[in-house]
Amino acid sequence: MIVLITGASSGLGAALANVFIDRKATVIGVSRRSTALPIHSYNADVSVENQCVQLIRHVISEYGRIDILINNAGRGNYASVEDTTTQMWHEIFAVNVDSMFWLTREALPHMRSCNSGHIVNIASTAGTIGFPYNAAYVAAKHAAVGFTAALRTELMGTDINATVVCPAGVITDWGNVTTGGSINALYAKAIPRSRVIAREQGLSLAPLFKLVAADSAAQTIVDSIDGGRCNDIFTHEGSRDLAVQATINRIELEERHRALFLAMQEVYQADHE
Repeated sequence: MIVLITGASSGLGAALANVFIDRKATVIGVSRRSTALPIHSYNADVSVENQCVQLIRHVISEYGRIDILINNAGRGNYASVEDTTTQMWHEIFAVNVDSMFWLTREALPHMRSCNSGHIVNIASTAGTIGFPYNAAYVAAKHAAVGFTAALRTELMGTDINATVVCPAGVITDWGNVTTGGSINALYAKAIPRSRVIAREQGLSLAPLFKLVAADSAAQTIVDSIDGGRCNDIFTHEGSRDLAVQATINRIELEERHRALFLAMQEVYQADHE
């Protein structure tokens, strides 16, 4: 089995690589930095179209096929809509959305010729629910969910599968290196403050997800795609229910988060005075 994973040098990408290594798959890990994993490493910046095209062509030429393409490379941001620059917006979409599109488009003709393959796009719960101060990322992950849904309809009747994954908080460094500042730091300050706001205003506490280890999330993902065509994957307990609620009554869901979102407003404003 030939598995191509972008963003494989750390975090969820590295954890996914390890799961496939344990299954004796040949793993091609793509990143902009080196990795100590026992995989076939390929350095590329997937936010650049030509590098995505060359990557797919190289893998097919070198290994003969791609059985699973995992579009995992991604980056978040920390900024209000007013503070989000055009450059930040484009950079977030380039790595989270454009790379997924370019790699998928280039791999599809090969997969169609073989009538086999699985494209796995790593989105986020932010692809189903809105959160403040990372609108570029939220919009990008909503795009990833929609793109995968559309792709799956085009693949109906073939043996090629497309799956979107919507993790919540995974224990990695991802939230500390978001563009514009640390989104983790925002939550670290806002969550305790939200408890005070909830008590003062008689509000409920926001439904928060427990952090999940990267290897646990990776195992859930791989187990889910083992059977081929599968539903959207939610790695955290309760996250699918919130996604469903968002489609039924988004205002009600936002009200459940009111104390947290008000706390996040306070923290952001204080940090940007």
